[in-house]
Order: sequence, then C-alpha cells, then structure tokens
Amino acid sequence: MNVAERIRAVRGLRAAHRAVLFDIVLAVAATIVEVGLLFNDGTQAAPLPIAVTVLTGAVLLARRRFGVAVTAVTVAAAAAVTAAGYSPGGAPAVVTLWSLAETRERRVSLAVLAPVAVFLEADSVCSPPVSIGAWMLGAYMQTRRRYVQAVEERAATLEREREQLDLIAAQRERESIARELHDIVAHSVTVMLIGVRGARDVLESEPQVAARTLERVETSAEQSLAELRRILVLLRGRHAAETRPQPSLADLDELVAGYRAAGMPVRLEIAGEPLDLPSGVELSAYRIIEEALTNALKHAGATLVTVRLSYGGTELEVRVHDDGTGTGEPGPGGHGLVGMQERAAVLGGELEAGRSPGGGFRVAARLPIGGPV
Repeated sequence: MNVAERIRAVRGLRAAHRAVLFDIVLAVAATIVEVGLLFNDGTQAAPLPIAVTVLTGAVLLARRRFGVAVTAVTVAAAAAVTAAGYSPGGAPAVVTLWSLAETRERRVSLAVLAPVAVFLEADSVCSPPVSIGAWMLGAYMQTRRRYVQAVEERAATLEREREQLDLIAAQRERESIARELHDIVAHSVTVMLIGVRGARDVLESEPQVAARTLERVETSAEQSLAELRRILVLLRGRHAAETRPQPSLADLDELVAGYRAAGMPVRLEIAGEPLDLPSGVELSAYRIIEEALTNALKHAGATLVTVRLSYGGTELEVRVHDDGTGTGEPGPGGHGLVGMQERAAVLGGELEAGRSPGGGFRVAARLPIGGPV
C-alpha cells in the first residue's frame, strides 16, 4: 500500500468514525427532545412512555441501513404512546423522514412520506409542514451530496485524463528523441565508416588525402557528439548548455559536402525562391534528406545522387534520387523510412519512397509550409 492509499484509508476511517458519532448524538438528541415534548404540558412522567421513547431513540442508530423499517418503528411507537394517553412530539419520526430522504431514492422516500405525514397529522403528533419540511431538508442534502460526488468524480476523471495525456506526450517525446538519435548515429557513423575506409585505402599512396579525410571524420564525430550532448541535456531536463543548434536547410551545403567527401557524388538543386520556413519544416526536411543520403551511401551503390528542393506557394517538395542498383532502403531492423514518413505526417504532409521507373531509388516528400512547428 502506497502513501496515497494509506492517506485515503485513514480519511475513510475517520469519516466512518464521524458518521457513527453523529448518529449517536442525533439519537440522544432526538430522545431528549421527545421526552421533553411528552411532559411539557404538565403531564406526570411515567416509566412506560419514557422506556418506549428511549427504545425508539436507540432504533434510530439503524436508520442508515434500515430506513423504511426504522420509520415504521418510530410511527408505531408514536401511535402506542398516543394510545396510552400521552402526547408525543414525533421527533424520532421526523428524524427518520429526514434521514430517508437523505439516504434513499426519491421515489422511496416520497412513497413513505405521504402516509407518515397523514398519520402524524391524524394522530395529532405533528403537522404536515413539519414532516414535509424534514423531508425537503433531507432531499436537499442528498442532492447536494450527489452534486459534490459528481464534481469529485469529474475532477478525478480529468486528473486521470491529464495523466494519460502526459504519458502520451512523454511517449511522443521519446519517439522524437529516438528519431533524432537514429538520424545522428546513422548519418555520422556511416560517413565516418566510409571515410575511415577510404583513408585506409590511400594511407600509403596518398597520405595527404588520407589526412584530410580523417580530419573530416574528426569534424563529423565532434558534431555528432555535440548533437548527442544536446539530446542528453533535454533528457535530463536542463535548459542551458553549450550545444550545437538544430540543423536547418541553411546547413544543407555542409551536409552535401560531407557526403561528397565520403566519396558519393551529390548534386544539389533548388527550384523556386527560397522562403522563410517554420523551424519544424526546416528540421524535418533536413532530416529526410540526411536519412535518404545515408541510405543511398550504405545500400544503393550510386554514382550520382540528386537532391532537389522545390519551393511552392503552400508546400516544400523534397526529392532525393539516386541511380544506384540497391534498394536505397534501410536494412533489417532499420527505422529510417518509418522515421521519414512520421516526420512528414506530423507536419501534415506525405512521403513516398520506392524504386524509380527510370532506375535507382527515389524519396519524395511534400511538406506544407504552414504545417505545425
């Protein structure tokens, strides 16, 4: 049992104790009032009516569980005291009418109210306004209690819904971070691996070329570490850190240059007038191109890869086409294509990927410029 459950259990126990104490006080008070009303006209006190009144007051302790039966007992006690020549005040009967209206369904308490009120009036115990007033007070208290319960249940439901939304948001954030990690690791490790292999091949024959290649590998590794550090800072919940900003289309030339340096010819084409795009569109377009180039480098065996950006009035079109003979798709266990499709879908766009009719592999995405950021 956790702390919250223990607190609720203690509160429930206290509430039960308060209810029992209230019932005892109410029964004692009703008994005292009824005894006082029996003899307030100067009638001499007698053991019989006092005993009947005390027993009736004791029966009031069972009013919550046996409301209708207790009401019948109080009415019968009032009739017996009246038949013995005394004038009861009807306090126990009035209390049971109030309790019945407060604890039972409306149709049940109304069905009991009518004959009891008539009998108490006919037996000169108490007038109908007293009986009806007690019932109305109980009905109001029941309505109020149910309203409070409904409000509390609604608040609990909203709290559960908020927790579910928080869990969904956290899951989406984890998926976003997983995509970022995949993009960073897949791109950087692929470029570094190709670069190291190329440097090893020309290390003896062209050491200067090998040195320049290793420098580019070092730069790529530093940038990857900076990106990973940024994501780790987000995971730790800190806001201030010296990290590399999110990439955008302004970094596209540098991205393409890195793949060219890794030995894959890449041609960059831009159609239309470049526009100021939302940061979400910039990042998604960059990551889609990066993933497509990584797949082409790893799987396509291409001799030329064309990256084309087309700026339209309402959308940005991204195309990456290679002339390789491979699939251009991630291998078993890869999530690159799924990640690209998710990025496009989040912005309200769409992405297609597959073999091109003219040969090679093509990735085409249409991203609405006015999509969510």
